Amino acid sequence: MRTLLCFGLLLFLAQSCLAQKPHPCRSPPLLSGSLSVSARDGQDWSFAKYRYDAFGQRIRLWEFGKHDNKSFHLNLLFLFRENVVYSINMRNKTCQKNPLQTAFHPLKIPRNASLLAQVVLGGSSGPGEGLLVNTWTGVVPETQGKYIATVTEFGCIPVSTIYYTEEMGWVVTSYFNAVTGIEDPNQLNPPSFCTHAQTEETTLNFFSGFF
Repeated sequence: MRTLLCFGLLLFLAQSCLAQKPHPCRSPPLLSGSLSVSARDGQDWSFAKYRYDAFGQRIRLWEFGKHDNKSFHLNLLFLFRENVVYSINMRNKTCQKNPLQTAFHPLKIPRNASLLAQVVLGGSSGPGEGLLVNTWTGVVPETQGKYIATVTEFGCIPVSTIYYTEEMGWVVTSYFNAVTGIEDPNQLNPPSFCTHAQTEETTLNFFSGFF
């Protein structure tokens, strides 16, 4: 009898969990992975490996892509607390240092976001065929830019983001190969040869730095 009661209770709890409405969430504070970005109707695009540190408000990018029909390779370190971004050339051991005007925005779904849908990416016929995700929409108060963000139901791992800016139009970002944690934290510190880099006059925001 106790076994039946316990089984019934577990079944009820399982059904209750499945029936719960998705809630806004925050991604892990330390993430490693890759991403792709497309802007200006595909005229600008890039692929990058990233390291994300919400504790220290730091992001490192190794990327290649095309901007204004010109190919580029960049190695960027964004230090939001110091309001600077480093463009690093490991081959020549040189650095360019620019002021950074963008505030740090952690990877999360804001509390005022509206749920668009919960769907399964891929298939739902059998285990391992699909990924359960939640898609949210809202407006960034500082810029009034609209966004659509998709994250995994379990873990709040970013899957994709669509964000509108007047400068870039719709910016589409897709995330993949995400791993919680950062294997080498030193990648989020400026190399020693950047110590004496002079700060340039040109101020960058995250998107202008990225492209």
